[in-house]
Amino acid sequence: MLKTAIPVLVSLNEEETVKFYTETLGFTFNASWDGYLIMHRDNLFIHLWPCDNPEIAKNTGCYIFVTDIDKFYAEYKPLGIVHPNADLQIRPWKQKSSASWIITEYHPLWRRCFG
Repeated sequence: MLKTAIPVLVSLNEEETVKFYTETLGFTFNASWDGYLIMHRDNLFIHLWPCDNPEIAKNTGCYIFVTDIDKFYAEYKPLGIVHPNADLQIRPWKQKSSASWIITEYHPLWRRCFG
């Protein structure tokens, strides 16, 4: 039944958000409706709603599963957007991830849980 979900995150500034997602993260901009943004990269879509409260933005996030976290990490680390204390590690639950990101490597065993 359920197949996928699209995270809806916070955008504090439409112009800066579009620039960061497209120029830094490599997303494609799809649409904007009164500040509500839609972007995608590969098969991942992200929606962002306009908000002027930085506290909400600081407390908003989502998990993003990738197939090659080492390649993903190597792409973003040189851009200076990875926290200096956020090296990739194998977590106690056998998941490779970065402490400051909610981005983790997809493992085939999870197919039973995540399709």
